[in-house]
This record gives sequence, structure tokens and C-alpha cells, in this order.
Amino acid sequence: MAQLRIALAQVNGTVGDLTGNADLIIEWTRRAAGRGAHLVVFPEMFLTGYPVEDLVLRKSFVDASIETLEATARRLADEGLGAIPVVAGYLDRRADVVDRVGQPAGAPLDAAAVLYEGRVAVRTAKHHLPNYGVFDEYRYFMRGDRLPVLRLHGVDVAVAVCEDLWQDGGPVTVTREAGAQLLVVPNASPYERNKDDVRLELCARRAREAGCALAYVNLVGGQDELVFDGDSIVVSGTGELLARGPQFTEDLLVADVELPDAPAEFEPGETPADAHDGTTITIERVLLSSTPVPPYAPETPPCAEPLGDLGEVYGALVLGVRDYVRKNGFRSVILGLSGGIDSALVATIAADAIGPENVHAVLMPSRYSSEHSITDAEDLVKRQGIHARTVPIRGMVDAYEAELDLTGLAAENLQARVRGNILMGLSNEHGHLVLTTGNKSELATGYSTLYGDSAGGFGPIKDVPKVTVFALCEWRNAQIAGLPPLVRASTTPPIPRNIIDKPPSAELRPGQLDTDSLPPYDILDALLDDYVEKDMGHDALIAAGHDRALVERVIRLVDAAEYKRRQYPPGPKITPKNFGRDRRLPITNRWREIAAPHTGDPARVDTKQTSTGA
Repeated sequence: MAQLRIALAQVNGTVGDLTGNADLIIEWTRRAAGRGAHLVVFPEMFLTGYPVEDLVLRKSFVDASIETLEATARRLADEGLGAIPVVAGYLDRRADVVDRVGQPAGAPLDAAAVLYEGRVAVRTAKHHLPNYGVFDEYRYFMRGDRLPVLRLHGVDVAVAVCEDLWQDGGPVTVTREAGAQLLVVPNASPYERNKDDVRLELCARRAREAGCALAYVNLVGGQDELVFDGDSIVVSGTGELLARGPQFTEDLLVADVELPDAPAEFEPGETPADAHDGTTITIERVLLSSTPVPPYAPETPPCAEPLGDLGEVYGALVLGVRDYVRKNGFRSVILGLSGGIDSALVATIAADAIGPENVHAVLMPSRYSSEHSITDAEDLVKRQGIHARTVPIRGMVDAYEAELDLTGLAAENLQARVRGNILMGLSNEHGHLVLTTGNKSELATGYSTLYGDSAGGFGPIKDVPKVTVFALCEWRNAQIAGLPPLVRASTTPPIPRNIIDKPPSAELRPGQLDTDSLPPYDILDALLDDYVEKDMGHDALIAAGHDRALVERVIRLVDAAEYKRRQYPPGPKITPKNFGRDRRLPITNRWREIAAPHTGDPARVDTKQTSTGA
């Protein structure tokens, strides 16, 4: 048996920062060398960051990616690291095709290269291009058609990229034909709930199909709406878990892997192979080192424990906020703190993400604000050590109403818009990033006010259903050891019990409760999950057990609020289908799921945009 020490660099890069990401490649390769690694693998498109979206279509950006890759190979050698092969993701292009309509401009490639001894030893590109959910890669990339197989210390190592694991056929199938002993896979796989178990099962299955050990390295960090959770994995050829990295944190996962000896003969060159997906892939064999590693005592590789469902969700939200703030050049955030559960959770996430000293809360009581809402908000501020100021809005609202003579819903929305103006004004004055506090249930049904509570730069719980908001608050209160530094010595939970226990209310009119306009959230969220996440239609929703009248009402609310969601800021994706990259419906749209009486035909209903809180 041969031995190989592989290092998976689960690192947080920044889209577009080629110089900074190249520096991280050098830094983490140096760390891997210090651990005695024989091979280092970085995530998918790490050099450019991922996803780079329409930057892919700029010739200047592709040129810079290729030039930086080659310069990084030289830097590694100059700094004494050239003897360690480094697999790095980057943006490349095909030079053998001519631009034409229906093909991405410049023929870009989602590529990976092996850097060795000061040069780019081999290049490859993603074969299977995902075009579902948040992915739109037919728009951006050409398909790769090569599988590199590297002879390294007497072991044959194949390289595939991310989606090539998720689809049948292609590089995994060809890896078995090539007889490789190890398949390494750079990934940029976004987080969503329960995906960690799916990934582990996938890696185990593909390792068995490829007939070799598999090393899966995943990106970590936040990028606009996406959060990458790491969770890198090494499995044996039989699918046994050998090593696993932590979630939502940078890590160098070093694993000693015992592998079958490769055949003594190795003939560099190219061989076509049937990919069993209707295409042909060229196996490209490249000799790096034929000398086996001298026997050594292997270390026991780490196997990080998954965080659990709510721990994962909370970790994703914290990392998403931290990286959006940091990578966009902000130092502090500001939010409206109402004494309600949504703003309490957002404030807590922000304090955990960037420190309570960088979180500014504004209490903006109106004539309808209850005394307990004010005292609950003040209690949270004291527990967490965040900054706070109180700006009563009654006089401002009175002045508007005196001029405009607003009543009913318009008067309610005016309060939210005055609060939005206050937050935006303080943001302009002090440079804070405004965090919105709306949850997914509200966004779905249109219970948010344009240019009011929807005004801001980032929505930390935009993709979090209301039931999960309550669960996260309970979970976070139980994590006393994770409290921000200013209050870590205390055993007081960060969120006051009264905030969790009291009935939710927008407090925009006397005695208002959310249940005045919406069903209980456990019922609503189950229906929204089926309609929004699973795309079930009217009849299917009723067949699934949902109340007919509620189905028809919620469908109308969700459909009418599409124009409002388009104007909401980005926020971290945690569900399989978020409002944004995942779900793209037309605003001007006469299709409705509600069936016409006796016919079963879709009814043409009034499309006037009347959802609550407009």
C-alpha cells in the first residue's frame, strides 16, 4: 500500500480579489507544507472567488485570472513551496472555439489547475454544468472534456470539479476506467438545510463508483445571498468516512490516506474515454513524481461533528452577515429594535457576527408601542452590550398626518416609513450598514412595508420562516458559552424570555396582533413551504391537507407580493428555495393557481397589487 498526506484548504476567499486570494493560496500552502502534506487542494474557482457571475464574460477578468494563476505558480516555487503540487480553482477559457450566438462570450471555463515546480502542470475544467436553483452555468461556461491523472509519489490522482460529483457519468465514471487511486474534487457548494448528510452520502457513493478514495474540499464564507459552509470530506474507496472538516470556519483538513499501489508502468499522454453521458472525455496522464513516499506513521485525521440543524442555520446566518459586512467595507451595522422577536434575533446574530461594540440599535416607539416592547428592547441591549438610542416617532408621524390626512393602512405604513427614514439617515451620517429584520413568512405574504421595514442593505433572516425564528432564539439562548465577549461571563441568555413568549405584533394600531391578519405561524409556514419551496399548485395543496379557504387566501397574498420581494435587500440563503436567486417569477403575471368553479380551469383574477403593507 502507498501512503499520501493530503491537505484540503477550506478557505474563505473574496470574489474579484485575485491578489488577496493568491496570497491565501501561498499562505495556506505554507501551512500545509509545515504539516508535511504531499498534495494541497483549494476550492472551486478559489483564485477568482465564486460565483463571479457576469465578470466571467469580461475578457479583462479572464485574462487577469490566467495571469494570476501563472504568477502564483512562480511565487510558490520562489518561496520554496514548488515541490508540493497545488490544485487551485480559477477562471480559464477555451482557445479552440469561435464566439457565436448561444455560447458564453469568450468561451469561459470553470477550471482547476495543478501548480508544480513553478509552472502550471495541467489544466482541466468542470464537465457537468449545473443549471438549477442558484446555478446558471450554461450562461457562463463551456463544458470541460478532460480528466487529468497525475502520477504523484507512485499514486495516480484524478481531478474533477464540484458538479462532476453530482451528475451520473462523466469524470467519476472515467476515473474508474483510468485506474486512479485517489479522486480530488474542488467545490463551491452553497449551504442549505440538511445538505451535509446529502453530501456525505454522495461522496461515499461516488467513491465506490470511481473505485478509489475521494477527497472533497469545499469553500467557506459568505458571498451576497450564498453561504458556503466548508464541511470538507475524505472517504475511502468503499465509502468509509476518513476525515471531515468543521462547518462555517476556515480549516486545513490534513488526512493520511493509505492507497493501493499504482501500476509500475506510467505512460504520459492522452487517451479518449467514453464518459457514459453521451460525451467523450480525454484522460490526460501527467508525471509529477514516480518515487513513493517513504513509510511514515500516519496521524489520526480529524472528523468534525456536524453542528445539528439549528446550529447549522445559525452558523450560516452569522457567517453570512459577517462576510457581507467585512467584504463590502463596512465596520458597523444599525437596525430598528422593536422589542419583537425578529429584531431581537437580528441584533443577536449581528452581535455574534461582528461584535456587540459594532452593533447600533435604534428604539423608535410610536403612540401604539406597548410599554413592555420598550422595556424588552432595553433589556436586550443591556444583556448584549450593543449600542442603543431612542428616537420617538410620534411627533414625526403627526406632522406627516397633518399634511397628508392619511388613515387606515396608509397611516400604519407611514410609521414604518418614518422608521426607515431614520435608519437610513443615521446610516448616511455614520456609515453603518442598515439591517432589515423581516422574516421569510412576512416576505412571502407581503407583510412588509416598502421603503419602511424593507429599507436596508442586508436582510439576515430574509430566508428564515417565522417558526424557525422562534426556534433559533430558543437555541441561541441555550448556547451560553457562545455569548459575545462583553457578556460571556454571564449566564443570562442574550434574548429576554418575554420577547420569545409574547404574541407577535407589528404594533401599528391599538391591540394589533399578527394573528389578526394571518393564521398561526406553524400552519402558515407549512403551507408556504409547500407552495413556495415545493411549487405545489392549488389542488395539490388541498390534497396535501391544507384548508381550502386558507390556500386560496395565501396564494393571493404570495402572488401579489412579488413586486415587493424584488425590492428587498439580499440575505443569506438557508432553505432549498430562497426569494432571490432560487425563485424567479414574473411580476406582471395573470396566471393564478385558484381554480374556477365547476370547471377546474385556472381563474383569471384581479391582479391589483393590494397585499398588506405596500
